[in-house]
Amino acid sequence: MSPQGWLDIHGHFYPPQAPGDAEALAESFRAACFMVSHPVTWEVESILQYNDRADVQMQMLSYIPQTSPEKLKEANTYAASLVSKYPSRFGLLAALPTDDPELCLGEIKRTTSTFEIPADGFAVTTVYKGVGLGDPRLEPVWDVLSSQKAVVHIHPNAYAAPTNGRPSPLIEVAFDTARTVVDMLYNGVFRRYPDIKFVLAHCGGVLPVLAGRLALLGTEEWVPNPNDITRREIEEQLGRLFVDTAATAKTGLQPAVKMVGLENVVYGADCGVPCSTEQTMEENRKDIMDFEAQNDIPRGTILANGWKLFPKAAARVKANDV
Repeated sequence: MSPQGWLDIHGHFYPPQAPGDAEALAESFRAACFMVSHPVTWEVESILQYNDRADVQMQMLSYIPQTSPEKLKEANTYAASLVSKYPSRFGLLAALPTDDPELCLGEIKRTTSTFEIPADGFAVTTVYKGVGLGDPRLEPVWDVLSSQKAVVHIHPNAYAAPTNGRPSPLIEVAFDTARTVVDMLYNGVFRRYPDIKFVLAHCGGVLPVLAGRLALLGTEEWVPNPNDITRREIEEQLGRLFVDTAATAKTGLQPAVKMVGLENVVYGADCGVPCSTEQTMEENRKDIMDFEAQNDIPRGTILANGWKLFPKAAARVKANDV
């Protein structure tokens, strides 16, 4: 039986900040048309208090800085320390610097073999320092992750420039996800690595709405298709993906379920960043429960899916309850 509370697989964090960093971060947000009105901070106590109010038993932490490999490693190490301190409340999706395959391989090994509690999975962004996830140089990385049957959370590029005076997290992230997944599809990533459990943020962005179009038109002769991906492969490979529910449940769940099936939908809150507030996260969580009720789905089905995806995290919760 799964733990009773939610497993939030989409939780952001910031490592401890030096004086002035929080305001500097806020200024960088505002420069990208993301109009935050206060310094950007993250405090573990506040997150735990919110999770208690929201019946979130555990949150998977991820943070993918694009500053330097050292900062990325420091972030993973800090998150791992929180998992060790709160093993039934936090998990780690270790960030990978996907512009550098060798660094990725080193971080996979480090976060799975040297931490007190190994990483529960991995977090990547659609485009990291100009390198997309469909880039053939990442083949050695996918090969190792496939051998581990790893969970890999794909987040859109949080550092993309604003469009038409509006910040990328409003709608551009949804298109960013779709573009990257389509590139991975045509480059044969999903064909070669079916054992990797890829989880798309935000109900897959606009991808589920476009899945039928891809199946209908994606193998026509006017579409470049060097790997001869078939229509059946398009449908099957998109159907094997997972999606989280972050900030999109009201209108995103129906097409997402049609593309991947109900069993591949897991809860995500998008907690820990200024684009989410307690009010918006709670409204989104209510939308999930309303979706289950309106479609005669047993309550708690989506909640349970997350624990099935992360059985070791579920085991930590159960061990703590003994």
